[in-house]
Amino acid sequence: MTTLGITINGQVHAPTEVRDDLSMNDFLREYLGMTGTKFGCGAAQCLSCVVIVDEPDGSCHTNPTCVTSAASFHGKAIRTVEGHAKNGELSPLQKAFIRHFAFQCGYCTAGFLNEGQVLLEQMAKTPVPRAGLEERIVEALDGHLCRCTGYVKYHEAVILSDAKRYLIQEPRG
Repeated sequence: MTTLGITINGQVHAPTEVRDDLSMNDFLREYLGMTGTKFGCGAAQCLSCVVIVDEPDGSCHTNPTCVTSAASFHGKAIRTVEGHAKNGELSPLQKAFIRHFAFQCGYCTAGFLNEGQVLLEQMAKTPVPRAGLEERIVEALDGHLCRCTGYVKYHEAVILSDAKRYLIQEPRG
């Protein structure tokens, strides 16, 4: 058994006794009732299960939860898909997904949303040139699998959210 202390979507969950082999996916779903994080392939290949890990330096990245133990998240701050909306208001990225119908069955949507949010936060710190935007989105979402083949809609929704806001301002001329 391991004592787990973790911050999820700004809320501290500690101390919690968990089995050493309990996956983070199972902890979120079975211990906390947070069902937005999906279990897809069980091998960290589809990435429908990723959560956002917030580092102390202000950076963030995604991490699969299906093959990663809950104990390995001890002391960390993470965000799940349930943490995107604030005060009942959907995030700009969530709104873009809905406006652009960037989902079909919805199973992989949480992973795409989390990865897209990390991309937007990275672009806010390090803007990209307009000519590199599409390539940057493709790189960020690469590896996420959609059984319904909704890739184009996911990419377009990220562009339609706040992504254009984080472009390098090029001189007019």
